[in-house]
Amino acid sequence: MRPLIVAVLLTVAAPTLARDRAPEVPPATPSGPARTCLSLASIEETLVRSDRVIDIRTIGRRLYRVTLPQRCPGLGSERRFAYATSIGQLCAQDLITVLYASGPMQGARCGLAPFQPITLDH
Repeated sequence: MRPLIVAVLLTVAAPTLARDRAPEVPPATPSGPARTCLSLASIEETLVRSDRVIDIRTIGRRLYRVTLPQRCPGLGSERRFAYATSIGQLCAQDLITVLYASGPMQGARCGLAPFQPITLDH
């Protein structure tokens, strides 16, 4: 009976350990002046890189990096967030809310920062 319990515990813990690993933040070079806001209609994809870094791909394949002023707990492991805006733009002063995959529970609310255009270093 004891080996079965150990096997079950390892099986349950393994996905959590893999999810908790810090994602890699690819190195990047700034490619112009930072912007305060981005049009929601221009955003194609958000790539959460860590608890502090989000890359945003816009129409035309332009890439912007947001480096949050402080760590946003859970953002790097969940890699999902929500935001609310009434002006059709996502701006540096807006807040994001971490969303948990395990259910409707919401996580930390964190402030954004300016949107720095970048090119990824390969």
